[in-house]
Amino acid sequence: MQLIDFELRGEFIPLDALLKATGLAGSGGGAKAMVSAGQVQVDGRDELRKTCKIRAGQVVSVHGARVRVIGIAGAPLA
Repeated sequence: MQLIDFELRGEFIPLDALLKATGLAGSGGGAKAMVSAGQVQVDGRDELRKTCKIRAGQVVSVHGARVRVIGIAGAPLA
């Protein structure tokens, strides 16, 4: 399983943007299609909202890969 740590630079990132930024989706449209098809889980639960807000501490899983979203040191968490 591929493990990816993603450093969050703000309060949140939309799910489709996270998939694109990590390279798990080749495009924004591809990311939205993956979510719509039920291929993405957030914290172990299926997620069908393409632009749901992903925050530090959450884990996104798709196609045998896990993305752990971490806050930047010193950045305030929501």
